[in-house]
Amino acid sequence: MLRFAPSPTGDMHIGNLRVALFNYISAVQRDEPLLIRIEDTDKERNIPGKEKEIFEILALFGIEYQEEQLQSNNLRFHRAMALQLLQDKQAFNCFCTPETLETKREASKEGKIAYRYDGTCENLHAEDVIDNPLPFTIRLKKPNHPITVTDIIKGDSTFAADDIDSFILMSADKYPTYDFACAVDDMLSDISLIIRSEDYLSNTPKQIAIHEALGYTKKVEYAHLPILLEGSVSIKWLLEEGYLPEAITNYLILIGNQPPCEIFNLKEAIKWFDLKTLSKAPARFDIDKLKFINREHLRGLDPKELSRYVGFADEEIGNLAKLFLEEASTLKELRLKIGAIFAPKIVPDEYKEGFEILRNLTQKAPHFDDYESYKSYLIEHSGLKGKNLFNPLRILLSGAEHGPEMSDLYTLIKNYLKEVAK
Repeated sequence: MLRFAPSPTGDMHIGNLRVALFNYISAVQRDEPLLIRIEDTDKERNIPGKEKEIFEILALFGIEYQEEQLQSNNLRFHRAMALQLLQDKQAFNCFCTPETLETKREASKEGKIAYRYDGTCENLHAEDVIDNPLPFTIRLKKPNHPITVTDIIKGDSTFAADDIDSFILMSADKYPTYDFACAVDDMLSDISLIIRSEDYLSNTPKQIAIHEALGYTKKVEYAHLPILLEGSVSIKWLLEEGYLPEAITNYLILIGNQPPCEIFNLKEAIKWFDLKTLSKAPARFDIDKLKFINREHLRGLDPKELSRYVGFADEEIGNLAKLFLEEASTLKELRLKIGAIFAPKIVPDEYKEGFEILRNLTQKAPHFDDYESYKSYLIEHSGLKGKNLFNPLRILLSGAEHGPEMSDLYTLIKNYLKEVAK
């Protein structure tokens, strides 16, 4: 089983979604189930409604899963495993106060040495533990050997025992720390491959140490994705700006990859995607590249489907929207372009007289199937020519002084001409 484990503490961002997509693709390729585990044990930072939002985004992006889980529902297992570690002498109660630990950290900084827990409480006598009224945390005993993380993307990384240290498993409030909850949950769910951001690489040896202390021998595979610089852009914001889920998916899979083509969909990516060929270097989120990819996906949409995105259900309006893809790259921009055609027009003073003449003539004109006939009618009845004809006419038909060829524009709005010129 694979897992995607987001926290309901803020908007899902592109870095999260990239991890979700890679987990989904790998689960399908390996024919293993995918678990969505909502890591909600940080009670103070959880935001109501974010859990539902996560699942809505996953559905919108076509990420299918077989199981879902709230981490908080495993609290009894976290506590039971902590008790087992205490009984097996693999962990110990620590009564050091936060203030004492902070003082020691500051002293380490002043001495320019890395802070390490000094083992104050590791060898307390049993009576000192039982009779101690102070709040306590539970710490894992520092491993007695280095731990090597074998990573599909990054290769081997070895961490010294001192770097792992005697870290906290359970806080004084009897809730698990991230590393302990994560390690226990992965064990309980029999996770075979963990794909996550490189940010979490330093957590991995701690979680392996927990598994070893608990006697868990399954060989878990790891793939830590290179950092996506400026990767905190909100998915919700991108959708509101008018980027298609298919285009966002295309872009996130493309980053650091070697695809057979630049424009593709999720089903196509499943056929060739390979974690082993991903670049090891960090990548930067490039909004201009995303705009290009989004434009290509908009071009590829069925015209009637595209028309629905801009508020219609008409193939001709969909084709009209495609006319504007030379200057627009998102649905939001297309809606503004199409909206301007049907909205009251803002006309510069120098064209107002000509504009009114053309508007009135258009309202009274018979239907013309082609632009040349319509133009000839206007020339004949308005007495306008040159820029005094074409500039106000462009504003009348498009709501802007620049844009697509008017013959192309007319062909697609001729059935709406009276509404356009209202």
